[in-house]
Amino acid sequence: MVEVNKKHIFVNIVLAAALIAGIFSFGGCRNDTGILPGVEVREYQGEDLSSINDFRENSIKGPQHVDIASYRLKITGLAENLTSYSYDEVLDEFTNYKKVVELNCVEGWSVKLLWEGVNLKEMLEKAGPKPEARVVIFHAYDGYTTSFPIEYIVNNNILMAYKMNDVTLPPERGYPFELVAESKWGYKWIKWITEIELSDNINYKGYWEERGYSNSGDLGAGFFAPR
Repeated sequence: MVEVNKKHIFVNIVLAAALIAGIFSFGGCRNDTGILPGVEVREYQGEDLSSINDFRENSIKGPQHVDIASYRLKITGLAENLTSYSYDEVLDEFTNYKKVVELNCVEGWSVKLLWEGVNLKEMLEKAGPKPEARVVIFHAYDGYTTSFPIEYIVNNNILMAYKMNDVTLPPERGYPFELVAESKWGYKWIKWITEIELSDNINYKGYWEERGYSNSGDLGAGFFAPR
């Protein structure tokens, strides 16, 4: 009988050890939830969409990898409320919008995607542009810049996207934020946005604009600046 009791005790010890190991290995009663990658949608409200992979890589320094833990989106220049936001603060403080918009590249290809992000009009309203602010200059992590008249941002519900086709922007597509510059050529769709500057410099020229591309970037016109 003594031997049998020892066996029972040994079995109980093994089971208890297995239970404890299971708790530490698989989380037991922990409340956190695992997050799986999003699944790309290819149709929205009856409209077929391109794939997030239907792009050519043509950024000036290749895909950028932003450290989101230290990332800040700065609002600078001619604004009453100069501030900066973490990635999560942007998502939490501003309303989320979705819109299907086609991107057209000067190289001759285009993609139509479901973009999800914040309305830059709301962000500018919170910043409080000064009366002399005429232009919005966007700065990117890789040094790229481009600009728009402030009226374009305010009057067209322009999105700063953090998702495409229901998937968080991959690094090569502009994570954490890409500008959805609808009705503009693709070189105006700045990726990896780090700073939004309000300026009175109506003659400001961004990276490609300095190299002869149109400052307006309107799709209805040629993309080269008139000579």
